[in-house]
Parts: sequence; C-alpha cells; structure tokens
Amino acid sequence: MLGTRPEAIKLAPLIRTMAQTAGFQPVVCATGQHKEMLAQALKFFQIKPQFNLKIMRRNQTLSGLTARLLSKLDKVINKSRPDCLMVQGDTTTALAGALAGYYHKIPVAHVEAGLRSGDKHAPYPEELNRILISRLADYHFAPTQAAAANLKKEGVTKNILVSGNTVLDALFWSLRKIKENPRTYEKYFAFLAKNKKIILVTGHRRESFGRQFENICLALRDLARRNKDAQIVYPVHLNPQVQKPVAKILKKIPNVHLLKPLAYPYLLWLLDKCYLALTDSGGLQEEAPSLGKPVLVLRKVTERLEGLKTGGAQLVGTDRKNIVRQVEKLLTNKKAYKKMASAGNPYGDGRAVFKILNALFYKKRV
Repeated sequence: MLGTRPEAIKLAPLIRTMAQTAGFQPVVCATGQHKEMLAQALKFFQIKPQFNLKIMRRNQTLSGLTARLLSKLDKVINKSRPDCLMVQGDTTTALAGALAGYYHKIPVAHVEAGLRSGDKHAPYPEELNRILISRLADYHFAPTQAAAANLKKEGVTKNILVSGNTVLDALFWSLRKIKENPRTYEKYFAFLAKNKKIILVTGHRRESFGRQFENICLALRDLARRNKDAQIVYPVHLNPQVQKPVAKILKKIPNVHLLKPLAYPYLLWLLDKCYLALTDSGGLQEEAPSLGKPVLVLRKVTERLEGLKTGGAQLVGTDRKNIVRQVEKLLTNKKAYKKMASAGNPYGDGRAVFKILNALFYKKRV
C-alpha cells in the first residue's frame, strides 16, 4: 500500500525486487493521498498499481481521509486476499492500511518501524500514526538499532528486524538512472549559476503552519539578501498554507528560485549538486548523508535522531535568527562544514530490501 511520494520511493525497491523474485507476487494499491507527486514517483520507478483508490479531495480533513480509506480498502482486500499487507512509515494511508489488515486478520508488515520523536504533536499526525501502527503490525522492519529499541520499550518484542532504510536502496538505484542521461537534468536546471553555492530547501510540515512557517521564509529572505554568492532553490509544496507565505515573502528575490514540486529524480539531482540542505522532510534527512551534504532540520524535534548523533544533521528549528546563523556558519566555516559533510549515513547500506524479503520469505515458508 502506498499513497504519498515518500511511500512510493521507499516501497519501490521492494515492489520491483518482489516482482522479479520467485515466491512473491506484489499487488500494489495506490490510495492517491497525494496525486501528482505520487504519479511522478510511480512513473519513474516503472510501477503500475493494480488498484488506484483516488481518494484525494481538496482541503480534505484527516478524519474524512481515514474514513474513505477504510471503506475503500475493505473492497480491495476482499478482492485481492493478500497473504501479507505491507505499509510504510507514518502516513494516514499507512495507518488505515494497518487497521484494515487487522480488521481482516491479515498479517501486517511495517517498513520503517520504530521512529519516535517523543512528542505526539510533532510531527503531526505522523508520530501517533507510527505508534498506532506498531500496535497493529505483525512484522516490524526497523531502519536502525535505536528504532528497534524504541519498539521494545513500548512492549513490542516479536518479529523485529533491523533492516536499514529502503530509501537508500531507492537512492542508489535512482542515482544510477540519473547518470544514464545527465544532460536532461543539466538542461532543466540551466537557470542556476555555476559559480554560486546551492542551498536546497524543502518545507511543508503541518505543525509549522502560521507564524513559524513565516519565520522560515523570512530567514530564507535574510540569507538571500546577505549572501549574494549563494542561491536558494525551493521546490514549493502545493498546500496553500505553504504556497501563500512563500510567494508573499520570497517572490522576486533574484537569488531565490521558487519551483513547482519536482519529480523525484530532479530533486535527487539537486541534492547531489547542492552545498547544503534546509528541510523539514524525513526523506532528505536520510538521503543527504550518503551524498555528503549537511542537513539543517527546520523542526523543533525529529524522529530521526541518528543523524543528530553522528553529526550529519542539526536541528535549527523555526527561529529566524538561528536559521540564518547556522546556515552562514556552514557557508563560511570550512571546518564546521567538513565535519558535517563527512559524518556518514547511519540509516543503512542500501541492502534493506534483501534483508526484508529474506525475513518475509522465511516467515512465509514456516
């Protein structure tokens, strides 16, 4: 099951490998929790869902989304009768999928299990989604030892495997694809100045909407005006609560490039070329260390603590002055930059798919 672009990216390596492996027959259900961005990722990974629920509604509520998902998933499960229902991460799609699997007494496998921030309102609603899925799931594929320890602290002790994160399997496969046709990406980003450092920005967290998100935008404006030798590239999320403040504060600043949401390979190309990343996204926190890119996290808490401990990521929150201060430190202090850039990736080695499928195949045979 998948409904958002991050889910598609992180499940794509599993789906593709299962389709080529004897003993597995993947049946893909796309809920459409995200529409355009999900379709882009599925096209890139050459995945065609057998079911497409198309549940996206304009200005949808979480309760309305969850209710529609559960209703439609009943029909999908009754028709496909899966041996195992696989969900990924922390989305409403994942929660509804796990609950539907439980209602139908079908084993649920949770990919990327055990992440915790310790604050049920940040990230919202993802933190509580993960906790609830852990109570519903039968198999728990934790990306790190710390994630596995979180599960055990909560009383989940059976069928836990530390697999690494499948996002790295997707990353390495995608980079190989990108390098097959580099000119496509070079032409698309021809507007970028070759002599200016790229600061890649992604920001869309629900819990930051309002004043906190405006602070982030104001910090970006300060950075652009104070650092003419840098260029900020911001693919802007489609949510109106993101679009409006971004346009109001950052439009028409010469070294700020506001882009439409990028297809996954184009975002990866930017990540590979950038000097540093400013983000509230979980995926970029996991991917950037493999490319030697420092990550400044635009959140007060993160469930991906390993990056903070190894030093490849740093929490900067939503305070305007602090964001500017920490970015400019990396722009000017080569020693500080090198320390973060060389921290390494604590989230796996790009072989999570094989560990997960081996575990599921063993369980299936038993």
